[in-house]
Amino acid sequence: MNARANAVAAGLSRGWIEFRASFTNFQEVFGGYLLMPTIFMVIALLLGRESVEGAGTSVGALMMAAGITMQLVMLGLATVAQVLGTEREDGTLLRARATPHGLLGYAAAKTWHVLLMSTVALALMVAPGVLFVDGFVLRGAAGALTLAWVFALAMLSLAPIGCVLGATLNNPRTGAGLTMVPVLGLIMVSGVMSPITAMAGWVQDLAQFFPVYWIGLGVRAALLPADHAALELTGTWQLPQVAGVLALWAVVGFAVAPWVLRRMARRESGSRVQAARERAMKRGY
Repeated sequence: MNARANAVAAGLSRGWIEFRASFTNFQEVFGGYLLMPTIFMVIALLLGRESVEGAGTSVGALMMAAGITMQLVMLGLATVAQVLGTEREDGTLLRARATPHGLLGYAAAKTWHVLLMSTVALALMVAPGVLFVDGFVLRGAAGALTLAWVFALAMLSLAPIGCVLGATLNNPRTGAGLTMVPVLGLIMVSGVMSPITAMAGWVQDLAQFFPVYWIGLGVRAALLPADHAALELTGTWQLPQVAGVLALWAVVGFAVAPWVLRRMARRESGSRVQAARERAMKRGY
């Protein structure tokens, strides 16, 4: 038990170090923290007070809620997948496997790092949105609490999926770009950017199977006026269902992801890592 606890503690320390190090690179700061908040703030301010038809919500507020959902999905899926694929190729995962309980510490480090990153990204979206975007407000203490638990369950449900995706990438540089296509497609059909009630029935059914729809629903419940619920599928926020579906995805994900990571780690060897490095050098990376 002590060995496992020490591995988790070491992982949390490493995750904190990696998080702090991310602020020393301008490209990582801009791309990881500032780019999406800037894009959606500009869109929201340009749209101004134009109202969404059928609800007392401004388009700008809806875009800010969509931006928060997209930011969480991108960090939980695409970022985790890319980091895992890259560190498999550069030997980081192989070194973790060679250390007692190293994979447990590695998982703790990555989970903590992503949670810290997403917390900062969330704050950079919510704070200016509440200050400058009409109709975008935390609905009191209840809204703040809703946003907190939706955020936590969102990352817990998405990170294991990102791990599984990263474990399947043969080339993390090109593969990460390919994973963006289905991720963006899922965002578009999940009612994140526009009301899902305007979509075909089979699209609505498909969207409700995945966590992205429920994350977006929970974010909107926390940050948009109560009248906006009229545009949702049942005319309500369905918060118990949001919590239940995301918790189920988290439980299943954390049951499946470690098994996938162990299988991937067993296939890795020093010669495979060296061959991957040589291929990367030939491609000019």
